[in-house]
Formats: sequence, C-alpha cells, structure tokens
Amino acid sequence: MNKFLAEILEQPSALKRTLDHYVDFQGKDALEKVKKVFDDNDFEQVVFTGMGSSYFTSFAASSLFNSLGIQSFVVNASELLHYNNSLLEKKTLLICFSQSGESFEIRELLKILSINVFCIGISNEEDSTLAKSANIVLLSKAGREDMTSTKSYISTTLVSFILGWSLAGKWDGNKINAINDLIGNFEAGLTNYHAWVDKTISFLGELPALTIIARGPGISTALQSGLMFKETTKTPAFGILGGEFRHGPMEMVQEGFKSILFASKGKTLPQSIKMAEDIARFGGKVVLITNARTNLSNDNILVLPIEEQDEFLFSVQSIIPIQLFIDSYSKQKGYEAGSFAHGAKVTEVE
Repeated sequence: MNKFLAEILEQPSALKRTLDHYVDFQGKDALEKVKKVFDDNDFEQVVFTGMGSSYFTSFAASSLFNSLGIQSFVVNASELLHYNNSLLEKKTLLICFSQSGESFEIRELLKILSINVFCIGISNEEDSTLAKSANIVLLSKAGREDMTSTKSYISTTLVSFILGWSLAGKWDGNKINAINDLIGNFEAGLTNYHAWVDKTISFLGELPALTIIARGPGISTALQSGLMFKETTKTPAFGILGGEFRHGPMEMVQEGFKSILFASKGKTLPQSIKMAEDIARFGGKVVLITNARTNLSNDNILVLPIEEQDEFLFSVQSIIPIQLFIDSYSKQKGYEAGSFAHGAKVTEVE
C-alpha cells in the first residue's frame, strides 16, 4: 500500500482523535477561551485566511459561521499580506489556517498583525510558528502526514466547524453524536471501494482536464479536489462554484467534457441536479456525488451516493470518492500518488 492511500485510510482515526481532543479538557478549555474573547469583544469583522488546502477550508468554515449568524468572509493569506492588509486595521477576529503552521505567507502575516487583531490559529502542529504566535491555537489531531493533504484537510475543517458551533452556543451532545456518525460514514465509505472506483475510472476515461463543481460549503471540497488532481495526477483541474459555472464556463460543455459535481441536500440541491442534467444533455460526462435520492437515468451521469445527510458534514465526507479515485488514477498514469515533483509538503517560500 502506498503512503497516499494509507493516509486516506487513516482519516476515521484522525477525525476521532480530533473529536476526542475537543471533548476532553485541553480542547474544551481552548474553545471556552475563544468563546470568552468573542463574547467580551465587539469585533468589527471575522476574517478567515490560509493558503492552498487551508485557504480552501476557509470557505466551508465561513459558510458555516454565516449560517449561524456570525458574519465572516475569506481572504487568501498572500492577498491579505500584500494587498488587503488595511482590513486588519479594524478590530478583527482573524482565523488563520495552516496545517503545518509554517506556510510562508502565514508566518509573514503574523509579523504585521496590529493590536486590533486577535488571532486564532488552526493547525495540525502544536510546535509550529502559528501555534506559538497565535493568541490561541486550536489543534487538529490528524497526525503525521507526508503526502498531499487528506486527513489534515478534513481534520482542520472539522475543527473550524466545532469552533463555529461553540461560538454560536451549539456545541453539544447532538453535534458530538453527529460527528461520531460522520466517522462511521467515513469507515463505511473506505470499505470495499474498489468496485465503484473502477467504475468511475471506466466512466471518465482519459482526463485531459477535469472540472469540479459545487455550491455552498461544498466549494471547499471542489477546490481541494482540484488541487489534489493537479498535485497528484498532474492533470489540469479546477473547482468552481455552481452558480459561476452557468455564467460562461457552461460553454465548454460538449462531447469529451469531464466533470464531477457535488450535490448535497440543502438550499441548492435542485439547481445542482439540473446542472448535472444539462451537462449530460450537452454531451459532457458528470460524476454526481450526492446524499439525495435521484431518478436520473442518463449514460453521461454516474451517481455516487454519500450517506452523510448534514450539508456541512457532507462537504467533509464527500471528498472520499475523489481521494480514492485520484489514488487509482495516479497509479494508472504511472505517478507516485500524493508526492511532489517541483515543490514540497510545506511551502516555505513565496
């Protein structure tokens, strides 16, 4: 078994360790400290930032915060460092994601923060620059990861959700039970997967390029999936918002067009199902990853069912089919899945 697949299969354990941390004293204490700061300060804004996978995580986190009535927005760390740092002149709760805690832009950003900024670091490494420099660090417990982000990505996403629920007063036994169910769904999704992975490879065939479409919190998963494809299979791939795909990119769809579409139960399920139908109608192929029952019957649509029913937790579990597909496709193309040819796991230069 290669390292990339091994790390994929370790994801249920990574989620369990992360959950246990926030049920136990150390994690509970960190959440309580953040909530006190949040309640005691009249922050003018909540800003999420990061790079790469950590930047993509920010979109799901911000979507959850906004759904809970905590207004927030996302700014890429490089853009925040060079072009948008005037935003940090306001009284700001800045939530910095960095799985390693050593991303160049995050380290540089930490050097210029004013006294108006209270920084929450979310990281997988407790001895990292981010963990030591942030006002409070919230740790994910993914464990060591050498390849393209899998278990560290889903663990940091889970931490951000726990933080949002905590700040909104909704971190309780029901949420803990929901995460335990998610872990069970992960375990089930990683069992006996070969048949549907082989089916997906056969369905999509050769991939000169791949378009990955989602809405709401799923955009984080689409962006991360695109990054994994580029890193691991050296295939041009990009994630895009479903609404944006209607505004021009739909013109790419014709015979030979290949796509993946995430469609969770929620506010935009009908739009997502209609988009899958339209892509198929225009001659493109679409792998539809969904937790909804569908009556779709089209040779150009392959439906992959996901058990998780919560729209936000769906954005976490639904990445499993992509990870496993990437592993198999990489091997088929002769690449070492999850490895880096021109960069490294941690980007320490700009």
